[in-house]
Amino acid sequence: MSQAAVKAPSVPDANRWKALVFIALAQLMVVLDATIVNIALPSAQQDLGISDGNRQWVVTAYALAFGGLLLFGGRIADLWGRKRAFVVGLAGFAVASALGGAATNEAMMFGARALQGVFGALLAPAALSLLAVMFTDGKERAKAFGIYGAIAGAGGAVGLILGGFLTEYLDWRWTFFVNIPFAVVAAAGAWFVIREPEGARNRNPLDIPGVLLSTLGLVALVYGFTRAESEGWGESVTVGMFVASVVLLAAFVVTEAKVKAPLLPLRVITDRNRGGIYLSLGLAIIGMFGLFLFLTYYLQIVQGYSPVKTGFAFLPMIVGMITGSTQIGTRLMTRVAPRLLMGPGFLVAAVGMLMLTQLEVDSSYTALLLPAMLLLGLGMGTAFMPAMSLATMGVKPQDSGVASAMVNTSQQVGGAIGTALLNTIAASATTTYVADHIGGAGTPAQQQLVQLEAMVEGYTTAIWAAVGILVAAALIAFTFVNAGKPGTGPVASSEDGAEEELPVPVVAH
Repeated sequence: MSQAAVKAPSVPDANRWKALVFIALAQLMVVLDATIVNIALPSAQQDLGISDGNRQWVVTAYALAFGGLLLFGGRIADLWGRKRAFVVGLAGFAVASALGGAATNEAMMFGARALQGVFGALLAPAALSLLAVMFTDGKERAKAFGIYGAIAGAGGAVGLILGGFLTEYLDWRWTFFVNIPFAVVAAAGAWFVIREPEGARNRNPLDIPGVLLSTLGLVALVYGFTRAESEGWGESVTVGMFVASVVLLAAFVVTEAKVKAPLLPLRVITDRNRGGIYLSLGLAIIGMFGLFLFLTYYLQIVQGYSPVKTGFAFLPMIVGMITGSTQIGTRLMTRVAPRLLMGPGFLVAAVGMLMLTQLEVDSSYTALLLPAMLLLGLGMGTAFMPAMSLATMGVKPQDSGVASAMVNTSQQVGGAIGTALLNTIAASATTTYVADHIGGAGTPAQQQLVQLEAMVEGYTTAIWAAVGILVAAALIAFTFVNAGKPGTGPVASSEDGAEEELPVPVVAH
């Protein structure tokens, strides 16, 4: 690209803030869907006659398609154009949601969930990369990613509230149908408002071997962790999946180093800052996924909360995430180095998690859960926002789709690992506790109390592991992420196609 392009960057799109509304709406829909279906699962299972053994496929079918196809979806967004990929992803997600809501048997439900995952894998990286290419000014980028980060973090908890309402007062089918108006409004708005910058497409031919190896490798990895949770870590198919994933992903890396137009240019992940972000985000999600699961069970089974009350119990976490992302992260992102937001953010979240290791059968919501969730949300919101921005900063515009897909991939794989690993730790601790204490329980009431105490023992043991994982995420952020304080000027393309931030002095206020 010419020197003139560096000296005179293009004028930002006048509609970029309107576009942000529709991008954020689409992101909310995708994140909501991850938790809203979990609330509806017991009712859907009963209505459709899904066996206990097959129940997991309502979640697994989506996770495999979404996690396996994210890199491919990101590359398609770079090839087609992010606006087109975004609108097609929304339309497909809406159709798949309608099929899920209208499902009459388990096969139709599993197919609809897989189809949601396919279009989600196209939609999610397109949304994040649109932000990356539309918001190039430092201060504006901070605000835009603050809003996006808050939605990405808090959407899961909002899903618990909405899922509880829809399941309790309407019907489980509405947890699918509710996606349709979200998708229609976001797609229509995006079509008329979004103007993608010129010259940002990657028109190289598709790297078919890379697509096949990455998709199969990621599917094997996610399915391995999913199967480990239900069948055990030493089970032959589980071990086979892990071995296959290692072989396939190693072959993918070798292929990407050799082909002329790789699906995932290795420069995207070998950059020290981006590599550190992908790793620390993945670890943080491992801790967070386990927490959502354990707290949902704790509140409903141990404390006896209804689905709606459980959803509202997560409100402090939502408030914390929105505050951390839009008030702390956004205000400080242009003033301090990203690691000074990410590292402390993960540590604050670890303190909140540490408080939850003190859970007991009769713990007070106000005295323990509320402040713990507030700290968790505050820490995660503060850390996620600069991480998402930095992960897509400094890449070629033509690579922004796959760079964005890697953010989603690290989160998706982290979620699969977190659910399997922490569930295994919790189940093992619960079994041990029951074996050690059930002998002293002579009456049915005492036996029921031991069972509840055993569940809480399992949760707190797993939460201790989550504390350690969050501390590890903080250490990685402090040591790997060494980018300096970003300026407030625009990001422009340099001659070799990489991006650089124009040095505009930051004035202290």
